[in-house]
Amino acid sequence: MMYLISSCLAGFDCKYNGKNNANRIFVKMVKQNKAIPFCPEQAGGLSTPRPPSEIRDGDGIDVICGNAKVITVDDEDVTEFFIKGAKETLKLVRLYGIDKAILKSRSPSCGCLNIYDGSFKGVLRKGIGVTSAYLKQNGVEVFDSDEFLNKINSKNK
Repeated sequence: MMYLISSCLAGFDCKYNGKNNANRIFVKMVKQNKAIPFCPEQAGGLSTPRPPSEIRDGDGIDVICGNAKVITVDDEDVTEFFIKGAKETLKLVRLYGIDKAILKSRSPSCGCLNIYDGSFKGVLRKGIGVTSAYLKQNGVEVFDSDEFLNKINSKNK
């Protein structure tokens, strides 16, 4: 079974701040050819590092429907980059025949359960990121990275 995985989880320095969220389990999955790393924000044309972004007035589903925007901390509208990144992610998934993705928790692109509320004050709310929403709409099963790790860790106890 092959997964798509957020590149930051596999140790690639592609987060907004130029860092990563490497976890040995996810790095190992990539090394064993069980996961393909991909960053939708970079694929959408955003630089690294870049200003932090959050979804304002909704979640990823609302962004795709045109009812919400992705805004940087500097109040720049970067919605088009997030939508393009989601579309590029789906192209990769289809190219490799992947039907499951492990995506970074809380990200405006990859969040699967919770995202930041658009206030840039660290407040989480229930919601899904743009890429997660787009993949789900197109039949890809998405897993929140924190939830995925919790399941693995509970099986190993």
